[in-house]
Amino acid sequence: MTPPRARTWGRIGHTPVVRVRGRGSGRVSMAGMACFKPGRRSRLIYAIREYRGRKEEPKGFGWRDFRDLVVRARIQLGGPIVLVWDNVRLHLTAGMKEFIDANAEWLTVFQLPAHAPDLNPTEGIWTLVKRDLGNLAAADLGEITRAVKRRLKGIQYRPDLVDGCIAATGLSLDG
Repeated sequence: MTPPRARTWGRIGHTPVVRVRGRGSGRVSMAGMACFKPGRRSRLIYAIREYRGRKEEPKGFGWRDFRDLVVRARIQLGGPIVLVWDNVRLHLTAGMKEFIDANAEWLTVFQLPAHAPDLNPTEGIWTLVKRDLGNLAAADLGEITRAVKRRLKGIQYRPDLVDGCIAATGLSLDG
């Protein structure tokens, strides 16, 4: 997750300075699905991973993590899934293609064109999350992770926000 840009203020002639601790290493990665079914409230299903720079620790999500997220979504939603995916490299791996082919009875996948974030509803979700992190002066990576989880949980309880992100892509919510 790249840090967002935010504005601050200070007295005229005094540049505001924020001092933070830590060596600056670490990363919070997010993966998520904006889910919609006619007649039901919209849902957000997500996963978060922290990377602290340790050996043997994965830096981000692998294709198996995406597979597990899709399986978790199927269990939570209780039905077949039509997945609209961007062209992230991990979505196109051989292992993921095998998983999709093996589960074709309940999983249908459509690939978005390359470089089309305006067609991806989850990009709107990430924008909502990052907007609140702009002025966060976190003491450590755990504080950033807690803030991200808190914001994602808040979005889960506001299906109108998920609807707005879906509608912003031009997709119809009428079914």
